[in-house]
Amino acid sequence: MRSLKLYFPYRNQHISLVDYTLLLIGVALLLFVAYQFKQITTDIHTWEVREARFLQQQKAKRQPRTPVTHVDKVTQPEVKQVNAVLRQLDLPWEQLFDALEAADNPDIALLSLQPNVSGKTVRLTGEARDLVAVVEYVQALELELVLKHAHLVSYKTRQDHPYHPIVFSVSATWQELR
Repeated sequence: MRSLKLYFPYRNQHISLVDYTLLLIGVALLLFVAYQFKQITTDIHTWEVREARFLQQQKAKRQPRTPVTHVDKVTQPEVKQVNAVLRQLDLPWEQLFDALEAADNPDIALLSLQPNVSGKTVRLTGEARDLVAVVEYVQALELELVLKHAHLVSYKTRQDHPYHPIVFSVSATWQELR
């Protein structure tokens, strides 16, 4: 029987540059795959939450309102005022806030939300790190089912701030999902 000679690396043996390069490529590939896995699982979770919220909104049914049968001329202004208040209270606030949260961008900070009940429009004011983030946010708002016709009304770079954020205003029309 022939003897088998095995050579294990010893302390003075030099590892070649190819070995280090292959090790570095393997570690980089492993980190890339782990990062992609994390991104995909985060996206899956986000879409599952949105789907569950959408299904919950579809199941929620409203009670039909009973019409007023008799209105005097004296009480007619009061009825109009009460109806105006009811329209403001009856806004789809939950759907609107869910849409704004779904379009969230880490580079955007919303400063104000101004709904217009009669026109079913909403005006958002905020700050962004750059103009690209503003455009991406407007596009994300346009993709939401509740918000339509989202567009950038105005923007301005703040020169008094060291990071020069973009102050912007967005207008959108909302529609109620049943």
